[in-house]
Amino acid sequence: MPKTIWVLIELEDGKPARSSLEVLGKAAQLGLAEAIVLGSAAAEAAPTLGEHGAEKVYVHTDAAYDNYLTLPAVDTISDLLKQHQPALLMMATTYDLRDIAARLNVRNTMGLITDATDLSFEGDTLQATVPWGGENVVTATHPHSGTGIVLTRPKAFGLERYEGRNAEIETLNVALNADSQKIRIIDRVELPSEGPALEEASVIVSGGRGLGKPDNFRLVEELATALGGAAGATRAIVDAGWLPYSYQVGQTGKTVKPTLYIACGISGAIQHLAGMKGSKYIVAINKDEHAPIFSVADFGVIGDVLTILPQLTQEVKRRKAH
Repeated sequence: MPKTIWVLIELEDGKPARSSLEVLGKAAQLGLAEAIVLGSAAAEAAPTLGEHGAEKVYVHTDAAYDNYLTLPAVDTISDLLKQHQPALLMMATTYDLRDIAARLNVRNTMGLITDATDLSFEGDTLQATVPWGGENVVTATHPHSGTGIVLTRPKAFGLERYEGRNAEIETLNVALNADSQKIRIIDRVELPSEGPALEEASVIVSGGRGLGKPDNFRLVEELATALGGAAGATRAIVDAGWLPYSYQVGQTGKTVKPTLYIACGISGAIQHLAGMKGSKYIVAINKDEHAPIFSVADFGVIGDVLTILPQLTQEVKRRKAH
């Protein structure tokens, strides 16, 4: 009998987040996938989840899930877990879902695995693949019976389609606990951005300390724009205040899998490699021929990034003009 795997679906602008849909597709490969979707837009989003692998969807449309921070969701999911006891609860790694997972784990003594890049079952035993320290990979499991939680690394799975699958929808009508409606979300601020989002871009040009100073990051942005891609950065220059955290690629930043990743003045610390080594093609530009980034690069250019980048951007523009 297939194991029941639950996935908590996060909504963005009233639609299921791509990161949650990727996790749902993986759940459908592991067993009987069921989804939970909460919030004022849940009823509209639920019917689309069958096409991404869900056999059943639990829906609660109370706006409190939108307006109060995570606790209403924790209450609802805790009650559902006690009633149904699925084999596993999976979530994408986002700020809200990490908070929900941690609270569920403490409240219900479930066991929590974070940063998983793959999952499988050997009989009744979960096998979760987890990068450890950038270079090493370990296999983790839940050592007890009952429902465990797994947070998965962004971009670990592709977007699966199950054409024609219609999920059963169960509407929840439980009253929410007033004690959980104390941390109210009073505002949401979106940083303006141009071009494709870093996580979705098929081409990413990233800069590191080899650029020398903040003003030189414009060379990275100019090449990214010429290629129709997005600009990224290492933790070192984000921590130095050159750029907002939203630009950071790496173990403590964003995990990306573009078709083309161009690393400019990046030495290749293992923490950075953990966030981008899944790229299909990697080009490295660095004046240090022994830089670790060359060990993962498909094509390496040894030279001064400040000289090479303007020439490369000019050549891209010239070829596009013809």
